[in-house]
Amino acid sequence: MTRLLSLLAATAALTTPLHAQEITEFRIGLLGGENAQDRMASNECLRDYAEQALGVPVRLFTPADYNGVIQGLLGGSLDMAWLGASAYAAVYVADPEAVEPVLVKTNLDGSYTYHSIGFARADSGITSLDDMEGKSFAFADPNSTSGFLIPNVELPEAGYSMTEGEYFSRIAFSGGHEQSIIGVVNGDFDAGVTWADGQGAWEDGYNSGALRKAADAGIVDMNDIVEIWKSSPIPEGPVVVRKDLPQDVRQTMIDLVAGLHASDPECAYGVAAGETAGFSPVTHAEYETIIAIRRAEMN
Repeated sequence: MTRLLSLLAATAALTTPLHAQEITEFRIGLLGGENAQDRMASNECLRDYAEQALGVPVRLFTPADYNGVIQGLLGGSLDMAWLGASAYAAVYVADPEAVEPVLVKTNLDGSYTYHSIGFARADSGITSLDDMEGKSFAFADPNSTSGFLIPNVELPEAGYSMTEGEYFSRIAFSGGHEQSIIGVVNGDFDAGVTWADGQGAWEDGYNSGALRKAADAGIVDMNDIVEIWKSSPIPEGPVVVRKDLPQDVRQTMIDLVAGLHASDPECAYGVAAGETAGFSPVTHAEYETIIAIRRAEMN
């Protein structure tokens, strides 16, 4: 913490007048997945550090759904966001010049992939998708990679129809990852999908992801739910910045997020949704496959 504050103080002393001349505020979009209050709390430390580094007001935005962040980036009302791979694909397909992927969350083993995780209540008798015939199933958000895009491709390939009534009795969008978890726990859905890195202990909600955040928040006791399906590895979504931001503003924010894990692990834990190795550089090339899948699903 002390080292980061010293770095920020030095950076601010050198660059604040320039940043203040170039931008009047900086706006960070927080993708849906948990309630707005928790999203704000998890990222307040990042907002504060960014404000010190840039020398201008920094605001956090928590739209109700993924599309709110997507449209904010496309419309220029947001400057930075951590997107899922499918949400990045949506932005890129709409406007390839809107944003640039710059960083990616890295797992403790150095990888930067995660999984879509299918889950059900432990007392439901459901232990795999084979037990789900005639039962209800929850996706998270239409622009979620793990909460829709990947399971919507992989489950039919495995023989489970995504046409409502053919295998699952009901298929619906819960509104987000947290809503899916709550919906299954409360019995509104028999099963759903969410995201996790797939590393660490199930009882902890894995090391990072929506399950870890929900377990930390007391929303779910992981002993009350069971894993019934796991996708193939998915490339972790990128932190993106608007391409038309001044280069020094972009670099200040990239350096801040990249150094956050080493300088303030507690802050990085909240920002990255659990235990990670921090954020590492990434490029557009890592998402070309997801973009191709997204395009195919749009046709």
